[in-house]
Amino acid sequence: MFSFRLIFCSFMLFSSRLAPPMSILWQARFFTTVNHLRDLPKLDVPEVAFAGRSNAGKSTAINILCNQKKLCFASKTPGRTQHINFFSIGGAHVGQHRKDETNQDEIRAMLVDLPGYGYAEVPGAAKNHWNVLLGSYVQKRDQLAALILIMDSRRPFTDLDRQMLEWFAPTGRPVHCLLTKADKLNRNEATNALRLAQTVLGSYVGADGTPYPYTAQLFSALKRTGIEEADAKIRELTGLDIDLDLIEEAEPQNVEGQQMN
Repeated sequence: MFSFRLIFCSFMLFSSRLAPPMSILWQARFFTTVNHLRDLPKLDVPEVAFAGRSNAGKSTAINILCNQKKLCFASKTPGRTQHINFFSIGGAHVGQHRKDETNQDEIRAMLVDLPGYGYAEVPGAAKNHWNVLLGSYVQKRDQLAALILIMDSRRPFTDLDRQMLEWFAPTGRPVHCLLTKADKLNRNEATNALRLAQTVLGSYVGADGTPYPYTAQLFSALKRTGIEEADAKIRELTGLDIDLDLIEEAEPQNVEGQQMN
């Protein structure tokens, strides 16, 4: 009996080390899709937007961070999707059926999937509409807390990637770069790619010479590396790393302390 318990406990400990910890991002569910600025959600919650060149691995990154296979769909023709898709965090338990209604009062943040850029052969009018929609959202959206820029680690900082950074820089808000497909690089190449990204991002400074809050990391969906680092960063940027239960438990104590004073 003792040996069985020992084996069982050892197995559970080993399994817990292999399994990734659950994340609040796993609660993500589709909220709405937008093709005009007037249709943007009116909720006053922080948004983190995912942007990147078509075929850089944006949809795959969102799916794996949210631990869902079909949350975010990649178009069969890269660059064809020209809508902004919103995914809510909170308002629905991770185990809740996906067709059940989301409680909007309990939504804590939004993940935003921006159209991939740099690939599609679309008519000029459609391309202009896409540029206005994307540019206006990135530059003027008050709820936008940060940008997650997805770049292929083998071909980072294309002209369009740099344009996105230029668009976003005046906001002064954070950018976190995921250098995807890092499994395609050997150790030296990966180290150099990360160092290059940090150098390029460090060159973006404000009028007073202060560097913008731009960071980068390596990421591989295939090898499942960089997931926990990216998860922690997104939760930090949206405030999802704050435990609301602890805050609610502390509030009555603060009230009592004020009454005593």
